Amino acid sequence: MTENEALQLATHRHYKGGLYREIGVARHSETDERLVVYEHLWPHERGLWVRPAEMFNGVLADGSPRFKRLTPEQAA
Repeated sequence: MTENEALQLATHRHYKGGLYREIGVARHSETDERLVVYEHLWPHERGLWVRPAEMFNGVLADGSPRFKRLTPEQAA
């Protein structure tokens, strides 16, 4: 998949540059912890991942987001 193709599907850009599509939020069956289910689109092989919502929506030491939500203009 090219970067332009990935941008058509992506909802977020990782601080290291990768493109991702948030699929939804799930709950851990034992702890009830909220987990974000997301798909890695680009630049490596596509795949599904989960991450605690607090971490997915967290910020780095410099205050920037770990996963920045893309606006429709950025994804076009």
